[in-house]
Amino acid sequence: MNGATLTWAVVLAAGEGTRLASLTRDAAGNAVPKQFCSLNGGRSLVQDAIQRARRVVTLDRTCAIVAEHHARYWRKALHSLPSENIIVQPRNRGTANGVLLSVLSILERDPFARTVFLPADHFVLDESALERSLRELTTSLANNSDGITFIGIAPDEPDSELGYIVPGRTLADGSRAVARFVEKPPPPLADKLFEKNALWNSFIFGATGSGLLALLRLQMGTAVDEMATALAREVQEPDSTALAELYDRLPTIDFSGGVVQQFPCSLRVITAPACGWTDLGTPRRVADTLRRLTEQVSTTTPDLYSVRPWLTPGLINLAAQHARLALAE
Repeated sequence: MNGATLTWAVVLAAGEGTRLASLTRDAAGNAVPKQFCSLNGGRSLVQDAIQRARRVVTLDRTCAIVAEHHARYWRKALHSLPSENIIVQPRNRGTANGVLLSVLSILERDPFARTVFLPADHFVLDESALERSLRELTTSLANNSDGITFIGIAPDEPDSELGYIVPGRTLADGSRAVARFVEKPPPPLADKLFEKNALWNSFIFGATGSGLLALLRLQMGTAVDEMATALAREVQEPDSTALAELYDRLPTIDFSGGVVQQFPCSLRVITAPACGWTDLGTPRRVADTLRRLTEQVSTTTPDLYSVRPWLTPGLINLAAQHARLALAE
């Protein structure tokens, strides 16, 4: 079997998106998680991420991890996915636990799986450019079977609201070692990182299931075995509450700080070209993205916001919300 047939994709869609809450409130005043909103009236961000994953993996190997209390949003937004590919967390306990549950769920179905993880809050102007890097990532996983490989985006300007990956030495397969991570540097440091060709940390990453599980076990200890046991009980007993009970007492762990950065020797990075990538984590990032679109999108650019028949529009239009708040100031 080649790398493509072994590859799965997981869209990380369980977050609350609290930093964007000022733009995501519905008519009743509820903050809709940003992944279920659209940038400019088209399909939701999570559906964009699903389509991004579908460029490199088949539908039956495309998954999303969500939070149970967001069910009223994801049941509609993810209707195109097979039901067994929607991995439901009883509650959000940080990205590390979400990654762990995803890996265990996929390994139960495919013991030889390699998995690519994609956040659900990204915007990409040139999807084809990123697709090439995603394909490079899927084929490279065989060369780093015990570690994690990231996609770093070549920045087109310094940005102090984004994280950075500083690449190290070039490895035999053309990827780079990871020298260090820098989270949201102050503007002077962001300028220096830009000058030294550091990469934006997209948090798009891939690993073999067995390799990732081994790293999670080293950092999270008995929680790995407890979750595997709870998941097995859920499969055998549909009415089991084992997973919910476990999540009630799990600590919240960030995958980047709590797991990834503890294993620097196991990390690699692939460079993606500047492709109009950004995450939509804050109102300023939304505003900057809309400004760039106004400047860059020409009449020859495909309609970025068209809603395909099997997709539904996002619940909140971030562009309209931003314009409304700007007028109110």
